[in-house]
Amino acid sequence: MTMPTPSDAEAVLDLLSPGTNVVVPLANGEPVSVLNAIDSAADRLVGIRVHQMHALHDHPYLHHTDRGRLDHVSYFLSDTTREPFRRGTVDLVPTHFSEMPLLLRQLEGPLVVTASVSPPDHHGYFTLGTNADYAASLIGTVPFFVEVNARMPRTNGRNQIHVSQVAGWCEADYPLVEVPVPDPTDVERHIGELVAERIDNRSTIQAGIGAVPTAVLEFLGGHTDLGIHTEVMSDPMIDLIESGVVTGVHKVRVASKAVATFALGTRRLYDFLDEHLAVELLPVDWVNDPRVIAQQPRMVSINATTEVDFLGQCASETVAGRYWSGSGGQADFARGAMYSEGGQGFVVLPSTARGGTVSRIVGQLTPGSAVTTMKNTVDKVVTEHGVAELRGRSIRERTHALIAIAAPEFRDDLVRDAIALGYW
Repeated sequence: MTMPTPSDAEAVLDLLSPGTNVVVPLANGEPVSVLNAIDSAADRLVGIRVHQMHALHDHPYLHHTDRGRLDHVSYFLSDTTREPFRRGTVDLVPTHFSEMPLLLRQLEGPLVVTASVSPPDHHGYFTLGTNADYAASLIGTVPFFVEVNARMPRTNGRNQIHVSQVAGWCEADYPLVEVPVPDPTDVERHIGELVAERIDNRSTIQAGIGAVPTAVLEFLGGHTDLGIHTEVMSDPMIDLIESGVVTGVHKVRVASKAVATFALGTRRLYDFLDEHLAVELLPVDWVNDPRVIAQQPRMVSINATTEVDFLGQCASETVAGRYWSGSGGQADFARGAMYSEGGQGFVVLPSTARGGTVSRIVGQLTPGSAVTTMKNTVDKVVTEHGVAELRGRSIRERTHALIAIAAPEFRDDLVRDAIALGYW
C-alpha cells in the first residue's frame, strides 16, 4: 500500500492539550526523538504528564523543579529516574505490572501514546518492536504517534499497529540500548544450579534479568520440552530455544511459542527477535495476569530480591530502606506460580551484601523497605547455602529454614534475633 508522508517529531505537539497524559513504552520502546521534541517545548506546555516504566534515556525535563508543565510519572525506577525521584522531580506509582493498562485507562485527562516502532510492512503495519507491554493494550483505543526506527526489529504477537490507527509518525535511525548479559559469580552460579535441579522437564519458565536468573537459565541445558511465559525475553533464552530445550509443546496457553511482554538485552537478542515466528510479544495485562499464568502446569517463577525476613517477606524494590526500582511483575508471577498445578516460585539472592559484611536474611526488614512478594505468597527462598521451603510452614519453621541458608558467620546473631522475636 502507499504510505502517507512522515512528519517531523515536533508534530506530536499538535496532539497535546493541557492535562494530556503521554504514555511511553518502557526501555527501547521509547521514541527518543519524540520525547526530545516534547522536552524542547516544555516551557510552552501545561499539565502534561509522561507515564513510563524503566526509562533508559535521560531528558532535561526529568530534572525540572518547575513542576506542572511537563512532569514524569514512573512505575519502575531505573538508573535514569532514580536520582530525580529522590530529588522530587519524578513521581513514582507503586503497582503490579499487570495492572498498568487499567491504571492508565483510569487517568483523568486525554491519553496519547507515543512509541518507537519497526518500519512498516507492505500491508502498512508497524510493530512495537521489542515491546508490547502496556502500550499494546491501548492500540486502537487512543491516539498513537509513532517513531519509525530503522533498527527496531519486526516482531510477532499482539503488538501490531496499522498506519490507519496512528495520528502521525516520524522517522529516526539510532541504535537500541543494549544490556550486556551478566557474568554470574561462583556464588550466583551455585544458586542457579540449586534452582535448576528442582525444575522438572515440561515446566514453563519465567525468569527476570540479573546474574542469578541468568545462571539458572544456563543450567537448564539438559532439560527437555520447557516452555517460556515470561515478562522479559533476555539473551540467555536464545540458546534454550535454538538448542531445542524450549519447545513449548506442553504449554496450555500459546503452545509452541515463547511468550513475553518485552525484550531487553544485546543486539544478538534484537536480531534474533526479528521476524521470529516462535516468539510472541503480548500485552502485559494478559502475559502477567496471575489467572493466565496459573493455567500453565508446572509454572516456575524465578525472581531476585534484596532482603528476606523471618516471616518470608521479600523486599525486592528497595535497598537499605530506600527505593531502588519497583514491583514490576514479581508478585504477578509469584501468585500465578502458586496457583499453577505443580508450580514453583523461587526467590533468589546471595546470602550477604556489601562484601560479605551484611546478611540478606534478617529477623525484620530494614525500616523503609517495601515488601514485593508477601509472606502468604512466598514459596522457596534460595541462597548459595541451600533452599528454604516456606510455603505452608509456620513462622517458627520458616525462621529455622531461613537461618539454615544464611551465611554461617551470621547464624548465631540471627538465632538471638529469633529468640528475641519469639520465633525460635
